[in-house]
Amino acid sequence: MESTGKMKKGAAGRRGGGPKKKPVSRSVKAGLQFPVGRIGRFLKKGRYAQRVGSGAPVYLAAVLEYLAAEVLELAGNAARDNKKNRIIPRHLLLAVRNDEELGKLLAGVTIAHGGVLPNINPILLPKKTGGEKVPKSPSKATKSPKKA
Repeated sequence: MESTGKMKKGAAGRRGGGPKKKPVSRSVKAGLQFPVGRIGRFLKKGRYAQRVGSGAPVYLAAVLEYLAAEVLELAGNAARDNKKNRIIPRHLLLAVRNDEELGKLLAGVTIAHGGVLPNINPILLPKKTGGEKVPKSPSKATKSPKKA
């Protein structure tokens, strides 16, 4: 304590000069991988509103992390289906377009080098004729009838 009898400032409300606590980020407190502090800074600098609540960047970081995890999981599955170890833009496109909800969310988005979904209009496919039966193997077709 000081000789004047006043408490030291900046001790974070602790009495006595104990060891200083290690700072814990808001991302760690929320159990997230996405940066809560950075998202809060972007919300303030973007001037989306005059004031930004303390819970807003946490909530937004959680939503963004969930979306990223969902897209990455689906893209990883698409990469594995194509026997690849790396996710490329094609895998991202296949993941997003084959998922109904993500497809709706990213309907107006173009993914560079993603290509298109494989799709052939049924009208363009060759017509199947029901009258003629095509033999399955040529040996049965040329077999002579049994003699009685």
